[in-house]
Amino acid sequence: MRLSDFDYDLPDELIAHHPMAERTGSRLLQVPAQGPLADLRFQDLRGLLRPGDLLVMNDTRVIKARLLGIKRDSGGRIEVMIERITGEHRALAQVRASKSPGAGTVLRLGQALATVEAREGEFYQLRFDEPVLAVLEREGRLPLPPYITREPQAPDDARYQTVYARAAGAVAAPTAGLHFDEALLDALRADGVSLAFVTLHVGAGTFQPVRVDDLSQHRMHTERYDIPPATVAAIERARARRARVIAVGTTSLRALESRADESGRIAPGSSETALFILPGYRFRVVDALLTNFHLPRSTLLMLVSAFAGVQRIRDAYAHAVREHYRFFSYGDAMLLTRCPDALAA
Repeated sequence: MRLSDFDYDLPDELIAHHPMAERTGSRLLQVPAQGPLADLRFQDLRGLLRPGDLLVMNDTRVIKARLLGIKRDSGGRIEVMIERITGEHRALAQVRASKSPGAGTVLRLGQALATVEAREGEFYQLRFDEPVLAVLEREGRLPLPPYITREPQAPDDARYQTVYARAAGAVAAPTAGLHFDEALLDALRADGVSLAFVTLHVGAGTFQPVRVDDLSQHRMHTERYDIPPATVAAIERARARRARVIAVGTTSLRALESRADESGRIAPGSSETALFILPGYRFRVVDALLTNFHLPRSTLLMLVSAFAGVQRIRDAYAHAVREHYRFFSYGDAMLLTRCPDALAA
């Protein structure tokens, strides 16, 4: 397939620049494998889930990954965007500057110093003079997505995190999870729905555009993930009772599918994934997907098209535009049922 197969027109006014007043206040578009779409509220999710269903959520925590500073020797202004933390004092980052910094360049980031050790493609290896997480907490800014055209505000510190965020390391939120509050999670547990967690640290590469029209030539950025034994056990129990495994967000789905063998069995553990899911992919683990609306021509739009069917997603997105749904990270959600033959759908 070509990049142009995953384009659509989106009016600017449908891009959500602020969260809803309440986490559960968003709309929810139900997209079954067949039959009509349903316009719902996110609170209606309770009625769509069954006792025994398993929700798998990404518990990564967004770090304050954006840093402003100068080159210590020249005084030239720089902007650093952490891609991932690679050690207590080290990180891989994008560095924006009028002149690319060479190895040995010292960057002053507020009260902290970071030295450029090497370059890896579009990223730089940086060594900090103190623990990276401490620097980010003191000097960093929340890295809102590039399509949110405003500076972060105090409410974003809480609202651009899921209520179950635990493991610090992401530079973008797993946004499907932003719709849940503690009351809804408690209600789902009371309904007999099980919850389990994976960790996938979302990298800045999630916002990088696809630059080739021939999608077979695209190479995904790499992200670190971990699937604990308790989550594997929860999936096995759900299968034993013939319940559904429902991924909350594309990051949870990619972690699960990356770890599965041909039979769909998952081994617990940590690894790196660069899984690129296109129509024709055979899903091994996930039966349904809760997700937000994704950017045109993005790998995430390709993923949901693989999951629910190319034409089904085109129809769903056209419906969402007509009905003025809110798009992207702070926008509304969809609940997708996996299409048995997504390529033909």
